[in-house]
Amino acid sequence: MAVVASVSGLNVAQPQLASAFGASQGQVLWIINTYTLTLAALLLPLGAAGDRLGRKPVLIAGLAAFGVANIAAGMAPTMEVMLAARLLSGVGAAMIMPVTLSVITASFPAKERSKAIGMWTAVAGGGGILGMYLSALLVDVANWRWLFALPIVLTISAALVGIRAVPNSREAAVGRFDVLGTLSSIVATVGFTYALHEAPALGWSSPLVLTLLAAAIIATVTFVVWELRAAHPLLDIRHFRTRGLSSGTTLLLVLFGVQGGVSLVLYPFFQIVLGWSGLLATLGMMPMALLMMVASGLAPRLAARIGARASMVIGLGIAMLGLALMASLVSVSAGYFSVLPGLIAMGLGAGLAMTPSTEAITSSLPREQQGVASALNDLTRELGSALGIAMLGGLLVAGYQNAIAARLGGVPANLAAAASEGLANAAAASQHAGPYAEQILTAAQEAFIAGWQQAMWTGVAVMAVLVIFVLIRGPKRAPTPTVKRVQTDQDAASVTLDS
Repeated sequence: MAVVASVSGLNVAQPQLASAFGASQGQVLWIINTYTLTLAALLLPLGAAGDRLGRKPVLIAGLAAFGVANIAAGMAPTMEVMLAARLLSGVGAAMIMPVTLSVITASFPAKERSKAIGMWTAVAGGGGILGMYLSALLVDVANWRWLFALPIVLTISAALVGIRAVPNSREAAVGRFDVLGTLSSIVATVGFTYALHEAPALGWSSPLVLTLLAAAIIATVTFVVWELRAAHPLLDIRHFRTRGLSSGTTLLLVLFGVQGGVSLVLYPFFQIVLGWSGLLATLGMMPMALLMMVASGLAPRLAARIGARASMVIGLGIAMLGLALMASLVSVSAGYFSVLPGLIAMGLGAGLAMTPSTEAITSSLPREQQGVASALNDLTRELGSALGIAMLGGLLVAGYQNAIAARLGGVPANLAAAASEGLANAAAASQHAGPYAEQILTAAQEAFIAGWQQAMWTGVAVMAVLVIFVLIRGPKRAPTPTVKRVQTDQDAASVTLDS
């Protein structure tokens, strides 16, 4: 929960960070994204290191680095110290996150493993929203430096439990550590993640975005070619031929992408269209987060009854229904209750689909690569969120700009140009628009709803394709073993007496 909450926790304190350090918006984004980029880039290599060096030592070392980094960030006197602290925090998180899941898969017997993974998924899935809520609360009642108190408390608690309860498991190291695979995976991950984060703001034709994408594609090709030829690869690409790994990673990539896009459009709707505070807007997301946590705990029972593939399809179907409800019911007049049914369905469906997907990924790789499997699971979530924010965010902006032009007839050109840039810009422009204020604000709200619907219906179409893919490539249900009964002399005698 500490690691996931730290991904989004600082988002609510951007104005305070800018004021405290005299930083520009770009510098504030670097404070936020340095952690995300470092975490995503180091997940695979540090997950593999945990398998080799021992999962418990890597976990404890990661907790120590993460805790120290958050203390330093909370006390940072300058932006440079803050950036260094966020970098170290990302390194610690990349040590912690893969080990948390690989310890479960390596320690729990098969009968209990799905329940444990369900609990892990519930905390990982709901931790982000709960972290944002607590962060917003701390910013409102105290100041931004208290944002780091929550990760520190959770880290100390995890360390105290981990020292006593987590078993130390490691696998015999075979061959040298894959250095080239590590370097190429880092370049590919940083390139894709950073490009996807920056593309909505800079544009897809930006030289920086194009350079990052080109570097990421070259690194990805290098990684794949090398991993197929290496004697002891960081990640054996051939494992993606298995149904569980291919379907599980694809499902998480798309599902987290859709969730990231939904969160992106919900906050402006709550804060600007409905006029809510940041704290109340985060509270409005709670039904989705809480239902996701509950459903993740129930998913193992459902998968045991009907199979992992059927559970994944049912979860995706419910989540897709949630997107369709948000697209069709949303309105300014109905307010929050127009999106609440969609939030409920999204949370329930995501929780039912995520747990069997995670178990499908971890069960597809051998025991000695459970750290890599766990890292792949986490990396898929990170890239999916970035991709979803970029794609659905771009669709929202395009739909908004297409819809608002026809609604600004008679508005002065300078005000119309400002309103066309986005919902927040339109709200700001309306405050100084005199007799055009109501027209600008109404046009912006209606255009935002139009862009929202375009993004949501695209998400529905993507989810429908995913459902078909999982139906075709989802993990097969293991056959129920048949036990042959050996007839004993006592059984034979009983049959004779009955006759």
